[in-house]
Amino acid sequence: MSISLLLHPLSPHIPPASSPSASTAGNHHRRILSLAETCPDMSQLKQLHAFTLRTTYPDEPATLFLYGKILQLSSSFSDVNYAFRVFDSIENHSSFMWNTLIRACAHDVSRKEEAFLLYRKMLERGESSPDKHTFPFVLKACAYIFGLSEGKQVHCHIVKHGFSGDVYVNNGLIHFYGSCGCLDLARKVFDEMPERSLVSWNSMIDALVRVGEYDSALQLFRDMQKSFEPDGYTMQSVFSVCAGLGSLSLGTWSHAFLLRNCDVDVAMDVLIKNSLIEMYCKCGSLRMAEQVFQGMRKRDLASWNAMILGFATHGQAEEAMNCFDCMVKERKNVKPDSVTFVALLIACNHQGMVNKGRQYFDMMVRDYGIEPALEHYGCIIDLVARAGYITEAIDMVMSMPMKPDAVIWRSLLDACCKKGASVELSEKIARNIIGTKEDNHSSNSNCSGAYVLLSRVYASASRWNDVGIVRKLMSDHGIRKEPGCSSIEINGISHEFFAGDTSHPQTKQIYQQLKVIDNRLRSIGYLPDRSQAPLVDATNDGSKEYSLRLHSERLAIAFGLISLPPQTPIRIFKNLRVCSDCHEVTKLISKVFNTEIIVRDRVRFHHFKDGSCSCLDYW
Repeated sequence: MSISLLLHPLSPHIPPASSPSASTAGNHHRRILSLAETCPDMSQLKQLHAFTLRTTYPDEPATLFLYGKILQLSSSFSDVNYAFRVFDSIENHSSFMWNTLIRACAHDVSRKEEAFLLYRKMLERGESSPDKHTFPFVLKACAYIFGLSEGKQVHCHIVKHGFSGDVYVNNGLIHFYGSCGCLDLARKVFDEMPERSLVSWNSMIDALVRVGEYDSALQLFRDMQKSFEPDGYTMQSVFSVCAGLGSLSLGTWSHAFLLRNCDVDVAMDVLIKNSLIEMYCKCGSLRMAEQVFQGMRKRDLASWNAMILGFATHGQAEEAMNCFDCMVKERKNVKPDSVTFVALLIACNHQGMVNKGRQYFDMMVRDYGIEPALEHYGCIIDLVARAGYITEAIDMVMSMPMKPDAVIWRSLLDACCKKGASVELSEKIARNIIGTKEDNHSSNSNCSGAYVLLSRVYASASRWNDVGIVRKLMSDHGIRKEPGCSSIEINGISHEFFAGDTSHPQTKQIYQQLKVIDNRLRSIGYLPDRSQAPLVDATNDGSKEYSLRLHSERLAIAFGLISLPPQTPIRIFKNLRVCSDCHEVTKLISKVFNTEIIVRDRVRFHHFKDGSCSCLDYW
């Protein structure tokens, strides 16, 4: 029944000018409150608000309580503009009213900054003091906008108002400091808490995961179980740890732990399964990710994005595009966003599908009205440059509405190096990378990568003096080439290897296995690609070949061959891109030793099997 029909009979009984008895007024307020409790949408809430204005006295405490309820409901219906109108029509605001509006802004992506401004206005007016419910909402907004200075001010107010021992408030502080990357401050709040809730532990674990402190996060997860049972939010953080470590064994254990111990409701089920898809994709098991995705009763946009990106990073471009088509055609209520198109452009990039990439870039703008961000330009520029259209890529860079970052310049330099562009053009691009470093917009790894690529360009042109000058510049500026590091997990233990590593307890057996590999590959005609060896004007080809044999991923593969049962998949994680010689060697090892090898490098996965790679030799 419409609220308007329910309200109509009541209006004559208490006209604005009348002076009803206390019992009559009380019954009337209770009737309105009862209707508010069952109000289904904004249209009927507005009717109820109008009726309240006509039939109640604004200064009565019960009326102010009704206004607070209407304010709360308008916020819950996501009509924040109407909530502001209700709020502005009230003369005296309670803490509940301030908290309700601050919370509405904190939950609205476009109004996060207004939450802190409202808090300041609350303090300035002095109508009511902030309470333990005020601070978590304000801190949530500060965390979203990375407002470290504002959040620290709020922390001072928390101490001043005597809420430094409140669990609810401290949970907000841990989340805020963790979101802003201030792990030491988050840990200080956590360690000094007189009591902790499950949310306290979850917030601290999440803070550790955000900054890559995966081992510490796992230890805290173990400590937490002495006092609390993990919930779905805990397990989301644990899945992120598994993804960061690339630990498939830990990931499958965590998945089984969730199924055995956690009661997950339907809403949480989508979030959990999205995390599982991302975790399995990053751990190299695309098949498990697909199983989770196909088994979902309900999917949101993040589910589709995770699966499309998973296909893309594993080099399955056609599957990524089919997944996108299915999302668009079968799920009319799910529309792609900017993340979707980043994933599609990555898929095209990994397979060199230039025309398809151009189509998706145009589709994003034309059909969905999405403004290209730096990430989209980075993907499309890398795509066309690596395919050899370097002039077109440079034109794109010049026409971008924002300043290109070092990653974009580096992708251009990488393409110049691989496609044999002129030394002069390579030098010009390298100067741009170094320039962004000086502007503090580039990481040291991007800058060192630029020097290494430029020295490779000089080496290709046999300009060995210039190679030496570049290396000297790196030394003078304290820039070190990022060392290659590969890891492999055996029986739940991660083993790391650097190029030429001799620190492993089984070094002797590893190097013996390397000799076996070398002999078997040479017997089928393998010849090393010496261009991938250290860039020096050396005439001793033997030393170059020896350095190639000791690349970190080869040590990890050799260790996998002597440590795992025959034909067990070997999973390697490397911090740099795989060089062409190691790529060729890994293909041959997969055939000669009849072993599937999965390698995750800096940008993508390579699945080696029966002498071929999923990237089709395009990476």
